[in-house]
Amino acid sequence: MKIGELLEELFDQNPYMAALITDNEGNLLYINKTYLKILNLSKEEALGRPIKEFTPQTRVTAVLRTGKAVVGYNWRVNGYNMIASCIPIYKDGKLNGAFAYSVFLDIWNAKNLVENLLNELNMYKDEVNELYRAKYSFDDIVGNNEKLKELKAFARQIASHGSTTVLISGESGTGKELFANAIHNSSNRSGLPFIRVNCAAIPENLLEAELFGYEEGAYTGAKKGGKPGKFELANGGTVFLDEIGEMSLTMQSKLLVVLQEQEIERVGGNRPIRTNVRVIAATNRDLEKMVEEKKFREDLYYRLNVVRLEMVPLRSRKEDIPVLVQHLICKLNKKLNVFIKDISEGALKLLSSYYWPGNVRELENVLERAMIMADMKHASILRSRYFAFLNNRCEFQAASGLKSLKTMTWEFEKEAISKVLQATRGDMSMAAKYLEIDLSTLYRKLKKYHIPAEFSPNQKKRS
Repeated sequence: MKIGELLEELFDQNPYMAALITDNEGNLLYINKTYLKILNLSKEEALGRPIKEFTPQTRVTAVLRTGKAVVGYNWRVNGYNMIASCIPIYKDGKLNGAFAYSVFLDIWNAKNLVENLLNELNMYKDEVNELYRAKYSFDDIVGNNEKLKELKAFARQIASHGSTTVLISGESGTGKELFANAIHNSSNRSGLPFIRVNCAAIPENLLEAELFGYEEGAYTGAKKGGKPGKFELANGGTVFLDEIGEMSLTMQSKLLVVLQEQEIERVGGNRPIRTNVRVIAATNRDLEKMVEEKKFREDLYYRLNVVRLEMVPLRSRKEDIPVLVQHLICKLNKKLNVFIKDISEGALKLLSSYYWPGNVRELENVLERAMIMADMKHASILRSRYFAFLNNRCEFQAASGLKSLKTMTWEFEKEAISKVLQATRGDMSMAAKYLEIDLSTLYRKLKKYHIPAEFSPNQKKRS
């Protein structure tokens, strides 16, 4: 096959490439049909003439002068936008000509394609961020209680350290999720996903796939192409592991590896995936006790308990009830589409006399019920009669002097430890021995109950 026939076979039947060959003077030796169409020339008009007559800005001249290729430049001719290259042709070590070709007839079509893909990617990214977005900030945490204010100030400081793991503990309804949201929104991760996982709500056999994702064919019913887990989706952001105390020991081991190595492996996968997420865990269970009972891994507990936030129960900050009520009335007016302006002094007094085992969440539910009853009567003020159901609870509470089991356990354990410390004159080792617990456990409980260690005279002397 002759050279001319080979060139025609390679390029003339290709409508997506413009190609030409010149001699060492820049005269056209070959030009394909596509380039002729772009230049609006016939083969007879083009061959043998200098290429710069048709395209004065051609790179062929520079390539013939320097003997060096020019690759991947933008080239515009007669309204066509191309990405072109030009390379020198050597024979026996001597520059003999140049070969120029384009790889796109219209780079703007390619540019538009890329832009459309990027726009689509950003659209899905925006949808993920909207779906997995932290809803609350520190402004949504209402109250003037000193312990609460200290807790908020501490949490703000934690937020500025975007990689620090946080453990939030406290009774149900005390605002653990609020604090987790606020920490994320005040951190340098705020523009990235915040994903909550309720460890108690997901069956154990599905939790691993939910957290770490799975590959195609990992198990019966697995989606084609696999599925990313929450840690992948939250990359760069925050994973909030709610009810961490309900996680099985097997899953605790796998979570520990993720926290230590900062990488996950999908179910059915065989390659590690790097992750960059902050983990915030929350629980209403006594993890220290669970560690003692071997129901929670001690190494995972220490890994999670880098920074600890202990929520303040509502009964310990009843002075905040009036401001909380006003805040919740505004919130519930929008939710229920009603118009309640205020609450009477008598109703506030009733609310302040209740024990609130369900904390702020219970207060919100009680207010919602009362507001619905008031709206049915076309009233705009919440009065005591709309809390009659709560009044019965308060009377029973006052008559029986009952407290929740958790509260009674808390108070008993705190009192017992304080008495033993007093009896041993602050000797920690002896106190731990009397209480039949490890010394490390005793120190954790002192911190938990805010019990100051009373040193004996001998200890003071040694120090």
